Amino acid sequence: MGQVLGRAKLPEGVAGIARLHAMIGEPLGDEQDDDATVAVGIETDRGPWVQALIAAGYQIYAINPLQVARYRERHSVSGAKSDTADAHVLADMMRTDRHLLRPIADDSVQAEAIKVLTRAHMTMIWEGTRYLLRLRHALREFFPAALVAFDDLTAVDTLELLGAAPDPASAAALTIEQITGALRHARRRNSAAEAEVIVAALRGEYLGQPPTEPGQSPVPLEDGVGRTSSRGPTCSYSS
Repeated sequence: MGQVLGRAKLPEGVAGIARLHAMIGEPLGDEQDDDATVAVGIETDRGPWVQALIAAGYQIYAINPLQVARYRERHSVSGAKSDTADAHVLADMMRTDRHLLRPIADDSVQAEAIKVLTRAHMTMIWEGTRYLLRLRHALREFFPAALVAFDDLTAVDTLELLGAAPDPASAAALTIEQITGALRHARRRNSAAEAEVIVAALRGEYLGQPPTEPGQSPVPLEDGVGRTSSRGPTCSYSS
């Protein structure tokens, strides 16, 4: 059965790493062995702490948080979670189940730098995709003409025109010259013909949200389309 030799909440940075080295060295006393293997379980495979531990020669095991949760359930049914309890679970997993875990590869500094850049690039793409989906959802609810007029919501000309005319009314008022200018800034080919297509799309008829002013009620549907009813939401056409 394992024995707990120490517990501590370590600070970030060099001070925390130094304290950890001291805690690990204390049980060894004067008979420290340079060839001794120190295995560390941690719930991540990246970051300054992981790199510092690898550089110090420790054998690092990145353990999936789901594995930790399943292991915790083997010994407790309460489901309570805390940093102290998680640290104990990780230490116990290293003691009993280390043969089932895989240590982190000791990559070169250049390889780790590539990993950091790759993860940052991936995160930026994911964030951009989230914002694009939010924009598409907002336009579908408020400004559907934009989804018809613009094929690529991330294009320079699209963003320029949406910035200049962010609502159906102002977009419908855009002139051929304004749209052609934005397309030329983005170096679009056949900008004049494309501008005509965009103008036609922006000035078409679509279901949209009724225009309102602060403190005023929604504007009723126009004559010939229908009238407002207390039994359902109010909507209007934009043109």
